[in-house]
Amino acid sequence: MIYHNQTIIERLKELVLTNLFGKIPTHCLGLEIRNFIYKSLFKRIDNSVYIEEGAYFFGTRCIEIGKFVHIFKEVCIDGRGIDNHIDIRDGVILNKGVNIRALDATDIYIDERTFIGNDVYVIGLGNIKIGQDCVIGDNSGIFASRNVFNNINQNIPNNDMTRKGIVIEDNCWLGHGVTILNGVTIGKGSIIGANSVVAEDIPPYSNVAGIPARVIKSKQKD
Repeated sequence: MIYHNQTIIERLKELVLTNLFGKIPTHCLGLEIRNFIYKSLFKRIDNSVYIEEGAYFFGTRCIEIGKFVHIFKEVCIDGRGIDNHIDIRDGVILNKGVNIRALDATDIYIDERTFIGNDVYVIGLGNIKIGQDCVIGDNSGIFASRNVFNNINQNIPNNDMTRKGIVIEDNCWLGHGVTILNGVTIGKGSIIGANSVVAEDIPPYSNVAGIPARVIKSKQKD
């Protein structure tokens, strides 16, 4: 029997090991124990990963975690579903309460040295790619899905979902409480002001702010 992308046995193994060893305090050899035990669960996980107690993982066979990644308390990474892939590259920092979820047939890719602040949501029905050296401020949301209401009488579960996805290119900074909506590409080196809602593509090297976000200054390089 299959449970999403896992057999029942694989799911039980994941539940038992993550619940048994995921709560051991870091200062009581929890880090070392998790690094050893989790190798049998994840698609790929490096020995140098720092995982604090109280981080949660689901669908681990779809998750890759590179070198020197830091994962703090209450982070949740959920790869359950069909044909999902979550790839967290070297040096990424996921602060407390970050929630990363792939819903189905979704790739979520976070490139090297990107910092994601507290209580950020990264939710993909469409693919999400976040580039190198980005900073995502606390309480931000990156949502790569949107209901399309073709019939006003349809129930919400039956409505179509768009899957355009989201791309955040290298060296972008997102302030506190920014929301990025489905289908958006944010160009390299852009800065998004706090509490902005980005619903359209942003050119490279732009400063933007507002609801909806608009370019207020361009520092486009030749």
